[in-house]
Amino acid sequence: MALGYYILIGIIALASYAVSAKLKSKFAYYSKVHLRNGMSGAEIAQKMLADNGIYDVKVMSTSGSLTDHYNPANKTVNLSESVYNQRNAAAAAVAAHEVGHAVQHAQAYSMLQFRSKMVPVVSVSSNLAPILIIIGIVLGAAANMGIGFYVAVLGLVLMAIATLFSFITLPVEYDASNRALAWLKSKNMLSQQEYAGAEDSLKWAARTYVVAALGSLAMLLYWALQLFGGSRD
Repeated sequence: MALGYYILIGIIALASYAVSAKLKSKFAYYSKVHLRNGMSGAEIAQKMLADNGIYDVKVMSTSGSLTDHYNPANKTVNLSESVYNQRNAAAAAVAAHEVGHAVQHAQAYSMLQFRSKMVPVVSVSSNLAPILIIIGIVLGAAANMGIGFYVAVLGLVLMAIATLFSFITLPVEYDASNRALAWLKSKNMLSQQEYAGAEDSLKWAARTYVVAALGSLAMLLYWALQLFGGSRD
């Protein structure tokens, strides 16, 4: 069982590395596909917001690479410098995707609302879960699975919440991309080549979330086996 788990983790780790590398190469490639309309990522974002009747969301520049995100707390679309100022297919894709989240928020998209409510809990549980599990296992080994077992189970429950969060993230991200692509196409914002680049970029970005969710599930199953199956090995 342990060997099979380590093989699975190895496969997921390799997949994560491969997808991340592919994503970076795709964005680098499509960053060279300049938009015929000459619009920057910030301008794309502002137009998509306006077209959806959203006027209370600010488009801002943030430092870093691939740090783009929508913040529902202060209603800001935060675009990395390479997206905010650039005028290419990759920037258009990312900008429209983040505005897709703003549209979800404005339209009270249920999965985004559920995900947002989980953020405070997950921010604590994701860090606390492995600590509790390890402490619980140590205490359990010394006390014949007494209170340590329940401490570890609490950690496992917190890890399960974090895993659920990673899977809830999937439909939220895919829906934002679908909204972005639908808008880009319906408004004729991109040429056929530019649209294909935007679509491909978002496809690979979404796959990073899939790999992350699978990795979180694998970790949860591993610790569940340690707690509930280890004593029978």
